[in-house]
Amino acid sequence: MSSPAANTPATAPAKPSNFLRQIIEHDLAQGTYTARRWGGSPGDAAHHAAGPVDPAKIRTRFPPEPNGYLHIGHAKSICLNFGLARDYGGVCHLRFDDTNPEKEDQEYVNAIIDTVHWLGFDWKASFNGVSSTCLYQASDYFDFMYRAAEYLIQAGHAYVDEQSAEAMRINRGDFGTPGVNSPFRSRTPAENLARFREMRDGRHEDGAMVLRAKIDMASPNINLRDPAIYRIRRATHHNTGDKWCIYPMYTFAHPIEDALENITHSLCTLEFEDQRPFYDWLLDRLCEGGLLQAPHPHQYEFARLNLTYVVTSKRKLAALVYDHKVNGWDDPRMPTIVGLRRRGYTPEAIQLFAERIGVTKSDSWIDYSTLEGCLRETLDVSAPRAMAVLDPVKLVLTNWDAVMGAGALDECSAPVHPHLPALGRRSFKIGKEVWIDRSDFEETPPKGFFRLFPGNKVRLKYGHVIECTGAARDAAGKVLEVHATLVPDTKSGTPGSDAVKVKGVITWVAVADGIPAEVRLYDRLFLDAQPDAGGKEFLASLNPNSLKVIQAVVEPSLSSAKADDKFQFERHGYFVADRVDHTGAKPVFNLAVGLKDSWGK
Repeated sequence: MSSPAANTPATAPAKPSNFLRQIIEHDLAQGTYTARRWGGSPGDAAHHAAGPVDPAKIRTRFPPEPNGYLHIGHAKSICLNFGLARDYGGVCHLRFDDTNPEKEDQEYVNAIIDTVHWLGFDWKASFNGVSSTCLYQASDYFDFMYRAAEYLIQAGHAYVDEQSAEAMRINRGDFGTPGVNSPFRSRTPAENLARFREMRDGRHEDGAMVLRAKIDMASPNINLRDPAIYRIRRATHHNTGDKWCIYPMYTFAHPIEDALENITHSLCTLEFEDQRPFYDWLLDRLCEGGLLQAPHPHQYEFARLNLTYVVTSKRKLAALVYDHKVNGWDDPRMPTIVGLRRRGYTPEAIQLFAERIGVTKSDSWIDYSTLEGCLRETLDVSAPRAMAVLDPVKLVLTNWDAVMGAGALDECSAPVHPHLPALGRRSFKIGKEVWIDRSDFEETPPKGFFRLFPGNKVRLKYGHVIECTGAARDAAGKVLEVHATLVPDTKSGTPGSDAVKVKGVITWVAVADGIPAEVRLYDRLFLDAQPDAGGKEFLASLNPNSLKVIQAVVEPSLSSAKADDKFQFERHGYFVADRVDHTGAKPVFNLAVGLKDSWGK
């Protein structure tokens, strides 16, 4: 038995333990699911009974609703479910929970598939030489769900309720008051079945009635007070079209989907903890009726991701997009995976983040700097280096012609990556005029300033030592150009170049071969660390300076940069060639993350 995601190599570092790993390891040791059978595809008890013992030691699933773009919280769940399946000889299913046709779209299905692939995971399984693709959608199970609903009715576990939505809400009670039985609760199974079939056949208006599970209207868990499990909804479904005018409720559909797919460990966030009793009640009833095989899946809850300076509510993210507070779902300030990807985040960085924050049962806040640190850590070892001047002012070397020759250009070079010599070197020129960052010059330097000021010497990185002589200004006092003289025989890498000692080193780009580029400096979208906590109006804490677009100059090695290529702009941070707007004719680079955390400092 083998699987491409089955076993962690012996040389791989041990994964940090958590309560979910301990549960899985206990179940494997006890053989909890070893007798489970697998019919080769999702199905009911009879379908699986005809198959062999399930070769997957565990089955997990990532079950997104295709009604929006995935965000960083989903990335945690993706890494968790696919990672656990990989580490314990199992398989993780990608399943679309498409039970709400009014909010779903094929666009989101395609985007989710692309995102999970980009993060480095797939849903293929290979056991005993047989390969399969575990990509499923809940709507393919609608026939079984309807059959399960009819069984519950016939067994006396469900009834059709014709109360108004308001009456149902009032009669449900609250945390201090038990619910009141519906006047329709005492109908016979035959009456309920006939009414339910009328719902199916389109004989009643939307909202006229619902099918409810018959459990306990006095239960202290409000989720067990006869929850609705089917409603009338005339809406075209992106997969099933107009076949159905009734649709299952999410809380009814979800456990059935898990059971049909032989899921062993159904992982969800803590807000579903109160739903677990219904999850178990429903599957127990369907196992009793022989519709599903036992043991059925078990639901386990973990804390959702709370990341500072971020909102992950789909409704609030949609508001940012549709109110034009950002430039679409893939705006690099958005916490969506497509946004993070355009910002310059890598799959390795997001996987490292998911592993580093761990899995717990208690809610807590993760500082955004943790995510940024993971990106720095992954890019530092791989990103080619380049020089860029983000706020250019011209530096004129007034004695260049006398020392180097009129119009001369001197060839300089630097490693593509300081720790990866195999990547080679990059070349650029230096001449009489170069661009430097405006902040590298001060007429009257503050204490500790070792860059350019009159009388001070600095090294142009990978180039020569120069001595500042002053600056030319306009009538308003703005610096138009900085003046300096070249110190002869100080070119980096040449004999005696270290004879002149300097404390300051600055980056630069020659006027002769520098490339104009648009650079987008992104910052956090919100000023408040918890922008929507406690019912706050999250739009009130939008950061007005979350995007600044500047015209910069970059070294000529970046002329070959392709969309999505990532670089360290020396002294500035890590940048990515924008995957949408960047072209060779018009370079566009996005700030992914600074060289160190400077937020609030």
